[in-house]
Amino acid sequence: MGFNSDWTQHDGYLHAGIVTAVVDNACGYAAYTLMPEASSVLTVEYKVNFLRPAKGDRFVGIGRVVKPGRTFTVCNGEVLAEQGEGTKLIATMQATMLAIPSAETGNR
Repeated sequence: MGFNSDWTQHDGYLHAGIVTAVVDNACGYAAYTLMPEASSVLTVEYKVNFLRPAKGDRFVGIGRVVKPGRTFTVCNGEVLAEQGEGTKLIATMQATMLAIPSAETGNR
């Protein structure tokens, strides 16, 4: 995701809510890759550690499945800030994702 000044907080850094949305999506899609095709994924809990201010030209979310399950999947995630030739880790996440069966999602 490219930097957008509309998404910054008072000091000009990318807002924590946006950083969290990036890594939450990365973890959700990582979990979804192991779920039945007709199901849906929902975040049920997460913890985020912000390691440094979110400053960069581009932000990359990475999600990894730690423990897959039929109902709950535990994931880890990271957000990297890219600026020029450098990349810095700015946030980490531990999350639990819920697989919602197709009958509950209306077969989306």
